[in-house]
Formats: sequence, structure tokens, C-alpha cells
Amino acid sequence: MKSLLKIAGIIAMSLTLWNCGSPATPSVKPSMNVASITDEYRIGNGDALQINVWKNPELSVAVPVRPDGKISLPLVGDITASGETAQQLGANIATKLNSFIRNPQVTVIVTNPSSADFQRRIRVTGAVNQPISVPYREGMTILDLVLEAGGVTEFASANKAKLYRKEGDSVKVYPVYLNDILNKGKLVTNYQLVPSDIVTIPERAF
Repeated sequence: MKSLLKIAGIIAMSLTLWNCGSPATPSVKPSMNVASITDEYRIGNGDALQINVWKNPELSVAVPVRPDGKISLPLVGDITASGETAQQLGANIATKLNSFIRNPQVTVIVTNPSSADFQRRIRVTGAVNQPISVPYREGMTILDLVLEAGGVTEFASANKAKLYRKEGDSVKVYPVYLNDILNKGKLVTNYQLVPSDIVTIPERAF
């Protein structure tokens, strides 16, 4: 009987130590921030635009968005395009044209969204074999991203990894227990990624 109690005590102590070695489940998980995936496209520097002004072909032009985020249009002059949706930019141009023509109707078409690739990239940095920046793909998780980076290095402090996610006007940071994901199959923090996410993995302190 004493032997059984002793064995039971050893097992209980082992379980306690094992649980202490694993981080607790995060109390707050990142939202999927669906808006960042489904929101209407926002124009960026380097995009090519087609501006059409109804019944005014002389004002309809194809223009690139300059590095300063602006475009130049007849009568309107310079106007900011970067950060606007096509609908918002069309409305802004129409407001400017009100001084010159009656009831202007403006449509904006993004003919070459060259900035989209950078707006929708996800990145992993730090103690991985190949820090990478890759285009966002629906359904991609932290584990997928780390595997694409060739896994972690031997110096990685994997359970101190962090996920940086833009939510609204701020960037929030969430713990990622990457060692648990890779070596213990604990997928609690194997979050699904959204565009612009950044995962960082620090090195151990020696």
C-alpha cells in the first residue's frame, strides 16, 4: 500500500513539474480582424489608376500614384490618392471639379494594384533559419509561416515568440508558445494569420 502511495505521489509531482514547464493558455486571443481581409482595397503608392469623368473625355486620364501618394489631374491639380478607396477618391475628385463643371460624375478604376502585395504580406523575423516576407494566403497559420522560414534555429527561445497584429489604429502583441506547437503538438497559440501580421522569435540569453 505504501509503495502504491509513493508511486502515486511521484506521478503527481511529475505532472505538476511538467505543467509548470509549459506556459499557461493565453487568456486573450487575437481577433481574426476580418475587416482587414474583406475591406475594400485601398490605393497605394505606385498603383496605376484610370480616372473617368462622365461626358468629359478631356478630363479622363490614366495616372500613376506618385511616391508622395498623390496624383495630378486636369483642373484639379494634385490630390491625395494613397490610402483612399476608389470610391472615396472618385468622390474627392468630384468635389474638386464642382467648381468647373456641373454635377461631375467620377469613377476610379485601379488598373494595376502594384502596392497590394506589400499591403497584404506577412512576415517572420528573429531566430528562424530564413527570415521571410511572403504574400498572405487565406488559412495560413503561424506554424505554416515558421515552416516556410525553415524552422527555428538552435538558439531560438521559441516559447517567447510574439505575434504583432494591427487592430484598428494600434498594434497589439500576443504570446506564441512556438516550442509547444513544434514539439508538443499544443496548437492553442497556432493562430491563423491575417494580412500585415508579424511573428518574431527571440534568441535565448546565454
